[in-house]
Amino acid sequence: MENAILQQAIDCAVTIGPAVLMPGMQLRRPIDVLRSPSLSVDDKRAILAAWASDFYAVDSKPAFRQLPGMNEPVSIDEIQSALKELDGRYQS
Repeated sequence: MENAILQQAIDCAVTIGPAVLMPGMQLRRPIDVLRSPSLSVDDKRAILAAWASDFYAVDSKPAFRQLPGMNEPVSIDEIQSALKELDGRYQS
């Protein structure tokens, strides 16, 4: 059940955009997501997973992702590194 809820949050974030999970926040890099004290672990994971999605791949630069409203793209490696760090911090 928990996995289904998390998947639904990820699907929603990909469709609508991660900005729905971070209104008014200034998140420019994946590390900003990790450092945000106001986001839950699930929200952090959903934002990073959505950010890593091919949906946000930059045309002609498939190794980069750019969220709507962001000034510059971020490499997929940086996003995946943040996801690994998040998983390492909160493994059960």
